[in-house]
Amino acid sequence: MQYEAGQFDVIVIGAGHAGVEAGLSAARMGAKTLMVTINLDMVAFMPCNPSVGGPAKGIVVREIDALGGEMGKNIDKTHIQMRMLNTGKGPAVRALRAQADKFAYQHEMKKTIENEPNMTLLQGMVESLIIEDGECKGVVTQTGAGYRAKTVVITTGTFLRGEIILGDLKYSSGPNNQQPSIKLSEHLQELGFDMVRFKTGTPPRVNSKTIDYSKTEIQPGDEVPRAFSYETTKYITDQLPCWLTYTNAETHQLIDDNLSRSPMYSGMIKGTGPRYCPSIEDKVVRFHDKPRHQIFLEPEGKNTQEVYVQGLSTSLPEDVQMKILATIPGLEKAQLMRAGYAIEYDSIVPTQLWPTLETKKIKNLYTAGQINGTSGYEEAAGQGLMAGINAACRALDKDEVILDRSDAYIGVLIDDLVTKGTNEPYRLLTSRAEYRLLLRHDNADLRLTDIGHKIGLISDERYERFLTKKASIEEEKERLESTRLKPNEETQNVIKEAGGSELKDGILAAELLRRPEMNYGHIKSLAPREEPLTEDIEEQVEIQIKYEGYIEKSLQQVDKMKKMENKKIPELIDYDAINGLASEARQKLKEVRPLSLAQASRISGVNPADVSILLVYIEQGKIAKVSAE
Repeated sequence: MQYEAGQFDVIVIGAGHAGVEAGLSAARMGAKTLMVTINLDMVAFMPCNPSVGGPAKGIVVREIDALGGEMGKNIDKTHIQMRMLNTGKGPAVRALRAQADKFAYQHEMKKTIENEPNMTLLQGMVESLIIEDGECKGVVTQTGAGYRAKTVVITTGTFLRGEIILGDLKYSSGPNNQQPSIKLSEHLQELGFDMVRFKTGTPPRVNSKTIDYSKTEIQPGDEVPRAFSYETTKYITDQLPCWLTYTNAETHQLIDDNLSRSPMYSGMIKGTGPRYCPSIEDKVVRFHDKPRHQIFLEPEGKNTQEVYVQGLSTSLPEDVQMKILATIPGLEKAQLMRAGYAIEYDSIVPTQLWPTLETKKIKNLYTAGQINGTSGYEEAAGQGLMAGINAACRALDKDEVILDRSDAYIGVLIDDLVTKGTNEPYRLLTSRAEYRLLLRHDNADLRLTDIGHKIGLISDERYERFLTKKASIEEEKERLESTRLKPNEETQNVIKEAGGSELKDGILAAELLRRPEMNYGHIKSLAPREEPLTEDIEEQVEIQIKYEGYIEKSLQQVDKMKKMENKKIPELIDYDAINGLASEARQKLKEVRPLSLAQASRISGVNPADVSILLVYIEQGKIAKVSAE
């Protein structure tokens, strides 16, 4: 360090999707915040798919908004298309997805950050941390500037010792040919962090003018206005379509013939790639029986001709990529604008983190995003928000915030990372959430707005609106539970038109709504209100009444798990002193250092017998059981 450059409460390293949420949440909670990024032109940049949301991920964006984060608001202002997915399925798997104008998205986010009163945005390369007595006290940049802070959040994405691989070409780089961060990665290793090498990739981009869209299927946005944020009132109506085409036998043969030139199969790529977002080479090899794979053509924005060829992620040589494109209907004459590539980067093993995302090794140091082994903008943003909240809580001497698995997909994500770790870039899926019926797109505000308001990220005005909505839902549910419908001609006709069986006797409106063929619209026509309700309240009433039995079962499961969560494990417990633990369980428990019996039960390698032994040991009184508040 050559000179002292400034003093802050919170410093955020990086300004990708994790960094912007971390910085904005800390600043809005009242912490004086510095955000340092390698290139100010890359704030909230989308180096891969220009989209936000999708299954599980879309629910995360709603949760970010319910807690007071920015991603939902920003995509609502800058998308070019929005669609609700899985509308034909149950509410637990419905998810919103937006195609982003990638340039408008990053410019709008940068403007938001620049206008944040407690925020300082700085272009610089952080090369090391200031560590004193096992605590992080700040950062040092390439120019020798030392910035001190009470807490530091690292959100470096894929920049840590990043290397781009394209055919037999390999060079040091961050995404999109940006400068990589090398010395910080080396510094983290010197500090004793266990690091792993992961890989991700992107597809080629082609010129829209050279696509024959007549050979593809149009994928328009929803005509119904939709939004991620509960605060959005202005809706974008001039949407752009995406387009669907497919690979074929010729495409697959060409890939097979060139596997020896693929860095994935030649041994050039050492990092582990994401299982749920495989390259086209991987798809052709792993799913050899499939005659074709979907390819979505997605515009990158309103003011560019670049089109993202979703589904064709590859690191094959450029000449092979051009030949592959020519085999796909609609892309026979497509002009390649950017070749696809793979990028390898360093991540830290996430079991080295507490559930607050603070590192166990160094106090007051937090990490979030792809550095923790995840893939995806939404997963990064969710972690960034929680790391920023907890870094600000520590700096401002407030209680930390940890979301349970039953609270949010963000809670599932963080618990999976810090408890189980990950041996490949982690992606959120609905199947990872055991309480997914409770963690829906439609009820993110009911689950999380109280927390957002308590920590100061939800305004009093928004909170009052939320309380009014909550009261309206309960009042309408009570009305339907006490309103009896007579089996008269009008009622029988409505039921008959819906495809249901006639009533033999009177029925409560709520009971009728529980029938699978009935919806709130039918009930509303038979039992009208004096004052109509908003669509979101009607939806909530219908879901809560219709799925009451299932929701009740899920809540009972949550209660059982809460009892285990309340059985705290003392931080200084000596696992070597506990007789009967399996050796693998002992090793994993020492590594993860779970905070509760419930968390211990979720660790891979810790079986129910080990949990029982641990429970007996704690309850014997050798170590006092710590009760939950």
